[in-house]
Amino acid sequence: MRVIRGLEKARNVFSGPVVTIGNFDGVHLGHQVILSRLREDADHRGVAAVVLTFDPHPVAVLRPEAAPRLLMTLGDRLAALSRCGVDATVVQRFSKDFAAIEAEEFVSRYLVGVFGAQKLVVGHDLNFGRGRRGSVESLVEAGGRHGFAVEVIRPVVVEDIVVHSSVVRRTVASGDVALAARLLGRPHIVRGRVVHGSGRGRKLGFATANLRPKTPLVPAEGVYATRALVDGRTVDGVTSIGHTPTFGGKETVVEAHLFMEACDLYGKMMSIRFIERLRDQRKFDSPQALAEQIARDVERARAVLAASSA
Repeated sequence: MRVIRGLEKARNVFSGPVVTIGNFDGVHLGHQVILSRLREDADHRGVAAVVLTFDPHPVAVLRPEAAPRLLMTLGDRLAALSRCGVDATVVQRFSKDFAAIEAEEFVSRYLVGVFGAQKLVVGHDLNFGRGRRGSVESLVEAGGRHGFAVEVIRPVVVEDIVVHSSVVRRTVASGDVALAARLLGRPHIVRGRVVHGSGRGRKLGFATANLRPKTPLVPAEGVYATRALVDGRTVDGVTSIGHTPTFGGKETVVEAHLFMEACDLYGKMMSIRFIERLRDQRKFDSPQALAEQIARDVERARAVLAASSA
């Protein structure tokens, strides 16, 4: 997939592409339906399937106090878009100046002037332009004037929940990673580098890999059945997120006990898929009591992961 940084750099690059617009945080099931239709229609027309996305997230610019912790880094979002068959993604830097562009100017300058789009495939809740005044309805009207088609994709509903990035973020933040996986179409992934920790896990008989997350949003404090990709291997395990209350810790840490022989993972990148929440964090009376609980966590995680293909 080609990545183009900035709309002006995309001028005259494409010939009548099919385009979609959005933040695509998480690339969840709703996004996947849009992207599948984008790919299908682009193939039918023999043109490129193009995504226009934004960085940073618009809320982080317009209302920084309400900026969401995102499900993905930009790099992970681009990788996910590529896996969905997108030919090119244009990443537009979002700023207050960009946000001030009127909806009609956005259409004429970019959708027509830069892309020369034949068709837009968009979600039902699309808003764009100054004050979010541009809507699906106004986009359809603009298409009639400028000569491009617009297809509006209906929302995806899972278990009576309308799938939306904000809903998935709340679900992950609450620790319900099993539901989050059903909304995403895959488990939520936290990626980061393995760093040195306190070494307490090893002393308890359960060595852990401590992760410094790059992924902005990690699940709520708790203990989870997880599946990690590290050093070219997929390894089951138990991951604890919390501040080590038994030892009086204050800093939140992500520690993965992997079901594999001990080896040196320091400095390596690791991706952790969160399959199911096992329990809350809690303070134990002694390290021995904690070790006994970890043994029970491991046993339960093995059963959960044996039944999961995620």
